[in-house]
This record gives sequence, structure tokens and C-alpha cells, in this order.
Amino acid sequence: MTASPTTTAPAGLSTAPHLSLAEHEQVVHCSDPKSGLRAIIAIHNSALGPALGGTRFYPYASDDEALADVLRLSRGMSYKNAVAGIPHGGGKAVIIGDPATLKTPELLRAYGRFVESLGGRYVTACDVGTYVQDMDVVAETTRFATGRSPEKGGAGDSSVLTAFGVFQGMRAAAQHVWGEPTLRGRRVGIAGVGKVGRILAGHLVEDGAQVVVTDVNADAVAALEAKHPEIEILGDVAALVRADLDVYAPCALGGALDDDTVDVLKARIVCGGANNQLVTEGDGGTADRLVSRGITYCPDFLVNAGGVIQVSDELLGFDFDRAKVGATAILEHTLEVLRTADERGESPAAAADHIAEKRMAAGSSTIWLPQR
Repeated sequence: MTASPTTTAPAGLSTAPHLSLAEHEQVVHCSDPKSGLRAIIAIHNSALGPALGGTRFYPYASDDEALADVLRLSRGMSYKNAVAGIPHGGGKAVIIGDPATLKTPELLRAYGRFVESLGGRYVTACDVGTYVQDMDVVAETTRFATGRSPEKGGAGDSSVLTAFGVFQGMRAAAQHVWGEPTLRGRRVGIAGVGKVGRILAGHLVEDGAQVVVTDVNADAVAALEAKHPEIEILGDVAALVRADLDVYAPCALGGALDDDTVDVLKARIVCGGANNQLVTEGDGGTADRLVSRGITYCPDFLVNAGGVIQVSDELLGFDFDRAKVGATAILEHTLEVLRTADERGESPAAAADHIAEKRMAAGSSTIWLPQR
């Protein structure tokens, strides 16, 4: 993993050779010298509809590193959107540079013009380094920016439905493992109680679970404890993963499931909101290691899809209740993945990929074009 000397690389940033450009429908390099904008927009697949994915603003060490990241992330969004059952393909964008020094309204508006030039083939939203307020500015020059503030007609913070979707995935795993879609009486450990982890803890307490948490941010832990004094607090993630848990919920940084963690886990289920939890993907990787230990893993890109479900609803004129129905369906989607994994004798991660690929193959055989 390569990082700028002044910043930490976002979770999941890969320095491996990038995916073949031939796998992607369209890759657009964007440059606006006046504002300082340098960006890449990648549309991986539009078989199920216009590509949807966030904009990452990050000081990549090189253009090659930025390209590798946007190709990988856009491909991941194709799978995430397909398995979530929303009518969108996968896309992603990266803006190259340090957002702390480079981000300006002029740059964001210039970026919006490039998004608009694609005519709706790519719909953007927030990601690392971009926020709701930024999408409000981007939306000044494009119709295809979601994740905007409620004051600007958007859905606002997506953490509410992200956490709700993770809870639904956890209920599905409980159904699969213990026969009931409830965490009542189960001991659930949450690593990271920021926005998503904090809301998830509330759902679990309400469901009757015993909640154990840890976070490097003492203020976040104190705020959660003030609201839910019944929770248990452990000093660090190392203590949490070794605790007697029924469920482990990584809700902070990516790379939460390395070999050492998997080997000491006592939990029967792993289901959390963090992205890119598996350190090693593919055959013989972390997902297979979890299977060998009898641990049921709920793929992160499936259970944390509540956020993308929320921003996709924004394109229809946001309705929270309608979006919540979509996030509730994560329970059924997770059950489908876990059943498929058992039937095919493979990990849930591989099963989720299989389902996504099947849905994309059944979609349109031609690229999605703007509707007149």
C-alpha cells in the first residue's frame, strides 16, 4: 500500500497492476487547467442501467495509481449495485490531488461539467474526500449528482440506511446460522462506532442483543455510552476479536479481516459496514479461510449497500420510506447469497460475485445510453 507522505491511503487502495481497460465500457480523463482539476471517470458496466458510484478525492502518488484505483472501484460498484438489486451499473470517479488544498467550488463545478457531458451514463455521489456539501456544488453544473443535502433536494447523510442495511444482513445471517432472524440474546462486537457503527449499535440494543464496542475515538465511545449505558466497552480491536462473541461487526477501516484476525475469531458470524474487509480476495483467500473455520461471512458490499440504495432513490425524488423498503430487502438478498454459497459449496463472497455476474449477464447486451 502506497501513501502520500502527508496523508493515509484510503482503505482498499491497491498498488497492484490495474485491471485491463478492455473490461470497462468507458474511461474518461478530465482536465481543467484553470481550476486545477485532474480526474478520471470510469464506467465499468451499464447492463443494468446508468453507472452509479461515488467520487474519491485523493492525492495519488501517480496517474497510474489513480487509474488502477478507479478501475478497481468502478468494477466493485457493478457487483455491489447488481447484488443490491438496484437498476444501475457500476462506475466511479477519482479526483487527483489533496482535497485539503486543492478543493474549490470552481474545481467541483468543472468536475460537474465533465459528469454532465456523459449525459447520465455516470451518476456520482460522495466517497473518500467528498461530502454532501461538495455534491451540492457539483450539482450546480450537472443533473447527475446524488448524495446532496436535503436543503438542495437530496437525501443527505446515507449512514442511517447503511446501518439499517447492515442490521438486516445480520438478521439474515442469524436466520441462516441459528434459525431466527434476530440477535436477541446474542453478543455482538462492533469495531468502530462512528456514524454507521453508532446507529447499528442502537438497532442491536433495540433487538435485545448484548453489544460490545471499541473505537480509537474516545469521544465516539463516550457519546454511544451516554445513549446506551448497557453496552460493554473494550480497549482495542485486538481484545474485541478475541472476545467471546457471536457476531463480529467491522465498521471502521478496510482490511479488517487478515489471517491473524480470522484465526483468533470466536464469532460464528462476521457482518459489518466497513468496506474492503477481506485482505486477500479470490480462491484461497480470506473468504475461504473464514469458511474453513466455520464462520459465516456476509459480504461487505452486499450488507452495506443501504447507502447506494439511498442515493439511487434520490434520482426519483427522494422518499425515505421507499428507500428504506429497498434497504430492508438486504435481508432477503443476504439469505439468497448464503443459500447459494451452501448449494455451490463456496464462500459467500464467491456466491455474491456469482449472483451479480448472473444479473449483469441477464441485463442489456448493449451499453446504456441516455434516454431522450
